[in-house]
Amino acid sequence: MTETAAALVERLTAIVPDFPSPGILFRDVTPVFSDAVAFGRVCEALAAPFAVGDGFAAVAGIEARGFALAGGIAAQHQVGVLTVRKAGKLPGEVLSEQYALEYGEAELELRPGQLPAGTRVLVIDDVLATGGTAAATVTLLERAGYEAIGFAALLELDGLAGRERLESRLPVQTLGSVPA
Repeated sequence: MTETAAALVERLTAIVPDFPSPGILFRDVTPVFSDAVAFGRVCEALAAPFAVGDGFAAVAGIEARGFALAGGIAAQHQVGVLTVRKAGKLPGEVLSEQYALEYGEAELELRPGQLPAGTRVLVIDDVLATGGTAAATVTLLERAGYEAIGFAALLELDGLAGRERLESRLPVQTLGSVPA
């Protein structure tokens, strides 16, 4: 029997204690990326709910692991990729959006004018935690004139209310949830 995408994510995700600091239980999803079958299957599963009806014409990957997932999904669906980067990483004109972190603030950037106004964009990242990064990405896409049609991630961290923060704005799809 073939493993589901969710089962592949659960089996292949490495758990690294005390990284990046003591008390943190880091979930490393890069082993999912290095397994060709798993990577293809998770890309299909993440995009499936959003590929119906009008679908999407581009995928926005959030730095950095979201880039890999966005590229895989875009290749499968023959659509473009937008990269949402940390501040200072993109040349030329950029739109910037600050958002709150647990301790401080961060900033994301997107180059405007890459796609026609109104383009339907699926937002992808590896993990959904508080939803701050995803919400800032949706805001950037809207400011650029695009339509964010959904958010998908491999894992969701329980108890951090990321899903609740996003669901008032767009549909959310994750392949599994784990304790924060």
